[in-house]
Amino acid sequence: MARFLTLKDADVNGKTVLVRADLNVPMADGMVSDATRLERLLPTLRHLTQRGAKVAVLSHFGRPKGKIVPEMSLEPVAAALGEALGVTVQFASDCVGKDAQAAIDFLPAGHVLVLENTRFHAGEEANDPALAEAMAALGDLYVNDAFSAAHRAHASTEGITHHLPAYAGLAMEAELTNLSAALDAPERPVAAIVGGAKVSTKIDVLQHLVTKVDLLIIGGGMANTFLLAAGYDLGKSLVEADLTETAKDILGAAQKAGCSVFLPEDGNVAESIDSGEDGFVVTVDQVPETHMILDYGPLATESLLERMAGIKTVVWNGPLGAFEFDPFGTATFTLAEYIATATRNGELVSVAGGGDTVAALARAGVEDDLTYVSTAGGAFLEWMEGKTLPGVKALEVAKDRE
Repeated sequence: MARFLTLKDADVNGKTVLVRADLNVPMADGMVSDATRLERLLPTLRHLTQRGAKVAVLSHFGRPKGKIVPEMSLEPVAAALGEALGVTVQFASDCVGKDAQAAIDFLPAGHVLVLENTRFHAGEEANDPALAEAMAALGDLYVNDAFSAAHRAHASTEGITHHLPAYAGLAMEAELTNLSAALDAPERPVAAIVGGAKVSTKIDVLQHLVTKVDLLIIGGGMANTFLLAAGYDLGKSLVEADLTETAKDILGAAQKAGCSVFLPEDGNVAESIDSGEDGFVVTVDQVPETHMILDYGPLATESLLERMAGIKTVVWNGPLGAFEFDPFGTATFTLAEYIATATRNGELVSVAGGGDTVAALARAGVEDDLTYVSTAGGAFLEWMEGKTLPGVKALEVAKDRE
């Protein structure tokens, strides 16, 4: 049984539904440059409007710090959402008060309205009860479809749920269902791939995962710190020398938990990240003092694919190398293609998230082939850390009140 109410539980006909979305999308020259988050929202909006609801969308945009910043208005995003939805989407100049109420009153059933940036009010990030109550006064029920904002206890993600019946939107439901299947109740054996530049940004993730997975694969600059802890001299490679003891502690915890840790045995090295044409492969005990490891080498990549054989569930956050710079994406793209093929063949449940990971999957052309790809950043990372997400907890509490 779901831990939260979903849209199939909601009677929305003739109701005003407040939908918390994440419209904090990339912009270039006043236009939305990546509409992925808008596209993820469309199924929920269509579900509600086709059932006769008025839909008012709440979202933050940027960091205006509680002040009105015209450059951070959601008005151009509302226009882009309308283009994606194929209908005109109205816009209100505030997310509370008379202007917002008038815009909702004027909105016909079955139509969508975007309310102005919630962070134009200082009470949003402070989770001010008065602001949450004022938002709630605009609607009959609340739907959270913004997992990417669920790690923040704000007025529009947590406070509002104290005043209205609260439901998970279709994207939120898909996110929670797939993430739960990957770590809470997965088919084993389970592997986690954790890459990126620095161990310091993912200590909590690593410490949590070694207690949850059977195989932990460490890539990117993070792997260098673990190799340094093992006694290797890595030349000019990015390392965090002050975290070698932390790396040893994580390896010890993994051994105690029965979790195998995979580190590369060779690497593609170069003198700088933009000198790929002069790069070459060495084992990790032969890195020249003038060079840096920028990707897994072919031996490590082959060994990794051998270790992945038989894995039934994989969670991925972070690339294996500096994939943005040719040829240092080879290992990441090879792994992505392997995971995509195994997923298509029904051999693997694959969940990935994080901006760099999503970008790498897109570069490999397989972003649609995994079981689920999360567009969340911080929320996905905190989920991997095993933390309680306030926006999700609020939905669970709301169900308990029913």
